[in-house]
Amino acid sequence: MARSTMRLFTGIVFCSLVMGVTSENWYSFFKEAVQGVGDLGRAYWNVLTSSNQNSNRYFYAQGNYDAAQRGPGGVWAAKLISSTRVYLQRFLDYYLYGNSSTVLEDSKSNEKAEEWGRSGKDPDRFRPDGMPKNY
Repeated sequence: MARSTMRLFTGIVFCSLVMGVTSENWYSFFKEAVQGVGDLGRAYWNVLTSSNQNSNRYFYAQGNYDAAQRGPGGVWAAKLISSTRVYLQRFLDYYLYGNSSTVLEDSKSNEKAEEWGRSGKDPDRFRPDGMPKNY
């Protein structure tokens, strides 16, 4: 069972990768993707270490924005990682909290912030009041 799931996941990742690389050369696409993963990792680290309330949306938007600025590889990495995060978050929330409408609303607002950042729009729209300028 686990092997077939892993094969399916690998197939989906590979197909989305091939579809993401159209006219760009492979090297630059992979370089952008790796840099985009770094941007998203830094944003997630900021989510974990920030003491500001309601800062998740800002960091998700900022990480996706930074990754998208890298190019098509960064956009691909941001979409893949964000989709995986959303899927896992919903899965865990369902088993931990049930069908809570508050949790679902929070998840959807995080998704909107990620899409906002990926589209190249200013992530400061989600910056909470009183957040230090070092973020």
